[in-house]
Parts: sequence; C-alpha cells; structure tokens
Amino acid sequence: MEEVKSRGLALHWQMAIGFVAGLALGLAAYAMGGTDLPWVKSLTGVTGTIGDLFLRLIFMLIIPLLVSALVVGIAEMGDIGALKRVGLRTAVFTVVVTAIGVGIALAFTNAVQPGAGFDRAVVQEQLTAGAERAGEIVAGQAEKPTGLEAVVAMIPRNVVTAMSENDILAVMVFSLIFGIGLLLTRTEQARALQRGMEGIFHISMKLMTLFIRLAPIAVFCFMFNLSAAFGWDLVVRLAIYVAVVLAALGTQMFIVYPVLLKLLGGRSPGWFFRNSQEAMLMAFSTASSNATLPTALRVAETKLELPPRVARFVLTIGATANQNGTAIFEGVTVLFLAQVFGVELSIGQQVLVLFMCILGGIGTAGVPAGSLPVVALILAQIGVPPEAIGLVLGVDRFLDMCRTTLNVTGDLTLATLVSKGERRDEPEDDKPVAPPALA
Repeated sequence: MEEVKSRGLALHWQMAIGFVAGLALGLAAYAMGGTDLPWVKSLTGVTGTIGDLFLRLIFMLIIPLLVSALVVGIAEMGDIGALKRVGLRTAVFTVVVTAIGVGIALAFTNAVQPGAGFDRAVVQEQLTAGAERAGEIVAGQAEKPTGLEAVVAMIPRNVVTAMSENDILAVMVFSLIFGIGLLLTRTEQARALQRGMEGIFHISMKLMTLFIRLAPIAVFCFMFNLSAAFGWDLVVRLAIYVAVVLAALGTQMFIVYPVLLKLLGGRSPGWFFRNSQEAMLMAFSTASSNATLPTALRVAETKLELPPRVARFVLTIGATANQNGTAIFEGVTVLFLAQVFGVELSIGQQVLVLFMCILGGIGTAGVPAGSLPVVALILAQIGVPPEAIGLVLGVDRFLDMCRTTLNVTGDLTLATLVSKGERRDEPEDDKPVAPPALA
C-alpha cells in the first residue's frame, strides 16, 4: 500500500528531535535548580498539561478502537477453525516467550544481587519520599479482586460500566465473545453490523492519525518534565537495579526476539526493527501499550505487511496480555526488594514468583505505571512490605518507558510469528483501508 507523504521530516524523526530537545532542556533546567525554581515549576505545569491533553486524546479512542479491532479481527477469520489456530498460537507464544523473559530476569537478579547490602539510609529516604504514592498504589491493589474473584470479574455484568471504568480486560473478554458470535452468525444483518464495526475502526484510526501529529510536542513535554525533576539522578541513585532491569530487557529485545523472528517467523531481525521503529519510539515516549496500539496496528499492516485480521486480533490482545517487559520488570523488582529487606527466597518461591509475573504480565493494564499494583501484590505474597515499592518510584517512569518499548516490540514480534503461514491476500471488497502513514 502506497503511503501518503507529509511535508518535512518523518514522524519518528520529529519525535526523536522532541525527545532529545526535551531531555537537553530539562537537564539544563535541573542544573540551574530544577523544580525548586518557580519558573521551572510553572513551565513543567504547562508542559505537563500539554502532555496530559495528548494522552487524553489518545485514550479517548482506545475503547472504540480496541472493541472494533478485536471484533472485526475475529469476524474476518472466516471460520472458527482459523480463530482456534490463531488464538492457540497467540496463547502458546505469549506464555512461552513471557516465561523466557521472566527466567532471564530472575537469572540476572540472582547473579548480580542488586539489593544485597543496600544502604539503609537510602532505603528510608526513598520510602519516605514515595510513601504517599506507595500508599495509594497498595490501597488501589487491595480493592481489586484476586484469585477466583478475579476470574469471575473478567466477565462484565455490564459492558458499558466496564468501559466507563476502563476495565480493559473485561472489555476485551466481551469483545472476544461478541466477535465469536458475529463470526458464527451468517445473516445479512450480522454482515451489516460487521461493516459498521469496520467503519468505527477506520474512523478511530483516522482520528488517531490526526492526534498523532501532536506526538513530537508531547514527547518534548514528557522528557522535559522527567529530566527537569530528576536529572541524571533518575538513573544514578539506583544504578545497579536499573542496570539489571535494562540488561534483562535488552537480552529479551536483542537476543530472544531476533532468534524467534529468524527461526520461527522467517523474517530478518534487522528488517523487522527498521520497520517497527515508529511504534517503538511511540511506546518509549508514552509509556503506554494502549496509547501505542493505533501506531502498532498501522505499522503491522503497512510496514510489516502482516494479514490485517491477524494483526488486529494479536495486537489488541497483546496490548494487555503480551507484556514481556512488564513481566521482566516485575521479576527483577520483586527479587531486588526481597534482597533489600533481607528476605531469602527458595527455588520454589522463585518459581512461584515466575508464575505470578507471567500472570501479572498477562493481566496488567497497558497504561503508565500499570505494573506497580501487581508488584505490590506479589511482595505481600512473599513477605516483603508492599509499601517497599516506594523505593523504586523515583526511577519507575524511566523504566516504564523502557519496558513499554519491549512490550510493544513483543506484540509486533508475536503478530509476526502468528502470521507465519497465514494468507495475506483478501477479497478486494474486504480489504481494510488503513489510514495514511505520517512520513
């Protein structure tokens, strides 16, 4: 499909410039006194508002986009056998690749021991600084159902209520069930409804392409606020912990994914990463898999040239269920905090942590800081105070950006693997009209 060109630089280069400019000016402001200076505090208030408006524009369309993409993706499978095949591949690859990632995370953390001998004064300082935020996260986790109640909660009593409460998992379950019903119902009215859902998808994607034009400005604002508030201290204060998380994420990104792409997907890793860079940069900038979903869908269909029905199904599921980066972060963080507080975990307990991180990666909301409540839950299970997450709050935003990049790259990798052997060509009347790419 021919891409429509826009004037000037490609969007991802505009975003890169916004990222570098925001980081540089933020570090300069931090060197002059940071947010303690009235003018810096006022400026971060303005840039924070701009960034929030951008995310609100994106999140406003997430529910209609997610529902329409998933329903249409299932309906376009053509028969229940194709749905079973694609769904089974998606589930198997998700669990296996996430397990590999968490295993890498546990291995790195056990080898380096980033929390061993941690300075107690630093611990107390960080816990005090993050006490209020940590308390909110722990309280929020306590209100959420667990165990069998969580399984039951996946089935919404009222889908409109689930949408209004942004219960993404419940909305996805409804969309899956509704899509299967649409697939099985072969009437003219059902086909008309399918065309209507396709219309919602196309409108949502068109609006997204308009909103995404604001991304370079939003990226500048995000990075300015982040660097003006923390400076280089963002990484230095917990350098070893941050290094372990980045090493685990990097191993998954640059070793595991390329091997899977080459051996199971039949694709060149270099070609894949070149064509996925726009979605990766959007993920890094927004720290949200959900906000990156429209960009990932367009990249999958127009640049990776994956079958639209498979890409829509896998990527909408993956935005919540295939979060390798989140699972890796949770694994490292749980073991790190256990080491800080002197809690020795046996092999059996670490295996339990592995399984909980796999489930956490599948059920975590694809929004900024969505994994912190899951970390708090796992900490409580192994005898570490859930409030200990306050220790990592200072560096969480940076790590959130990194793990979201891996999440989105993993979704595109998963879509590529699942698409192997699936037909790309479709009847001319049924071909989706992808919105123009910004270049």
